[in-house]
Amino acid sequence: MWHFDMGKERENDRLKEKLASAASMPKDVVLGAAVVTIIGAGEVCIENYRGIIEYTDVLIRVQTKGYQIKLQGKHLQIEYYTNDEMKITGRIVSLEYCK
Repeated sequence: MWHFDMGKERENDRLKEKLASAASMPKDVVLGAAVVTIIGAGEVCIENYRGIIEYTDVLIRVQTKGYQIKLQGKHLQIEYYTNDEMKITGRIVSLEYCK
């Protein structure tokens, strides 16, 4: 039976974060952390995401490593997406990080 230890994963992430800092490497590269770029109230780019959970014109939920990003607004649409990056446009009202 496979057993997953969240404490061990967090400990590994902390070690990787310290190594990234010591080596002057970006955390997104070492940890696979999401990079969220917000441009005004009409555009969001998300890098290093894992999947799209929900997609409507008023709500988009995206899975990243360890949490979800929840975007709410009006006329939301995913302009494009690749394996590791996406661009969302529309009238963005809120962006929330959820466990």
